[in-house]
Amino acid sequence: MKVLVVGKGGREHALAWKLAQSPQVEQLYAAPGNPGIAAHAQCLSDIRVDLDLSQRALLEVEILKLRDFAVAEGIDLTVVGPEAALAAGIVDRFQEAGLTIFGPTEAAARIECDKTFSKELMATIGVSTAAHQSFDDSASAIDYIRRQGAPIVIKAAGLAAGKGVIICRSEDEAITAVHDILDDGAFGQAGAQVVIEEFMEGEEASLFAICDGKNYINLVAAQDHKAIGEGDTGPNTGGMGAYAPAPVMTPTLVEQANKEIIEPVLAEMARRGSPYRGVLFCGLMLTKTGPRVVEFNCRFGDPESQVVLPLLRSDLVDLCLASARGDLSQAGPVELDTERAAVCVVMASDGYPGAYGTGRSIDGVDDTAGASDTDETIIFHAGTCLHADRLVTAGGRVLAVTAIAADISTAAQSAYSAIDRIHFEGAYWRRDIAYRALQRNQAQQPA
Repeated sequence: MKVLVVGKGGREHALAWKLAQSPQVEQLYAAPGNPGIAAHAQCLSDIRVDLDLSQRALLEVEILKLRDFAVAEGIDLTVVGPEAALAAGIVDRFQEAGLTIFGPTEAAARIECDKTFSKELMATIGVSTAAHQSFDDSASAIDYIRRQGAPIVIKAAGLAAGKGVIICRSEDEAITAVHDILDDGAFGQAGAQVVIEEFMEGEEASLFAICDGKNYINLVAAQDHKAIGEGDTGPNTGGMGAYAPAPVMTPTLVEQANKEIIEPVLAEMARRGSPYRGVLFCGLMLTKTGPRVVEFNCRFGDPESQVVLPLLRSDLVDLCLASARGDLSQAGPVELDTERAAVCVVMASDGYPGAYGTGRSIDGVDDTAGASDTDETIIFHAGTCLHADRLVTAGGRVLAVTAIAADISTAAQSAYSAIDRIHFEGAYWRRDIAYRALQRNQAQQPA
């Protein structure tokens, strides 16, 4: 079987790593890929399907180039990583050519790519989420902020690479955020409209469902760390680390989220003529009244993929094929690794999520695998490239260091031990990844 992965980040490296383990895969391709992905796949670096929606016209051209390659090469399965490609209709274009592709159509991907649509959908079917209103002019938005007070959440309505959410502790912060997004174009076209939301109290968790348009299968629940600073301080990023399983997401809460969120959403999307196939990523706030939706994503999370996929024992090819064909029963029983835990720590370039330098040499990556006989360490490349045969930084998030071990504490220790062996100028990482789970475990220990 020939399989194609779309994208170039840490999530796509995790997908390629997992897909390459399938005995069904004879040839794996990635477009455009990265140096880490190249260990598993042939990279098509000249096809730039990693562009964002600010370059939509060019992205659509690249999608057609990739589709033509897939037809000519006889690709049996395509797995899409980035949300921008899904929003630009890559699934529709591939399906029109008779190709099998894992992911939602452009219409179904609106559940992430248009926050106003997502909020309207939830309101229609009674899915619990934050009270909100959408605005495209700053004066009306500011009037609303002054009526609601703070804390309050300001979101760019479109895709902003995970950085378009601003939690504002004061009205002044919220007003500044509105001016930055609507008047100054901080997020480009993604910020042509803002969604202003009620601030929800609680702990966040990430729940994943592989969907076939009607049915679904849960993967291991995770928790990520969005903020740049330790203790979840500072601006949001694409994600500074993650761990799984998230102990806060109990089996009872998973079942509640399935019944109250995932099942109604799948039914409503089908009723609207846009059946949802692919992975539905539910970002949840676990409040005193139960799980409420923070947001939906139409693809695997990053860096959640780097902890969720290592805890999937089943063949990912089977799951993706069954979802894409609209019949998850073809995948058979799904087996999750419930005996171990995974922790991922992101190494970023200093300055991220703002301006950062690139082209800095990276050393020590090859010295980290197999850190001990009792754990497993995997270095997923997020923002790297080769320059004169040297591995160098090429993004804000550079590496995602994942360790799998018997428990979260051991996995975290292993991930940080691996990081100690990796070096590049200006490297930054949070030193408290998985702190909530560790605190919860400590509190449960007998005195």
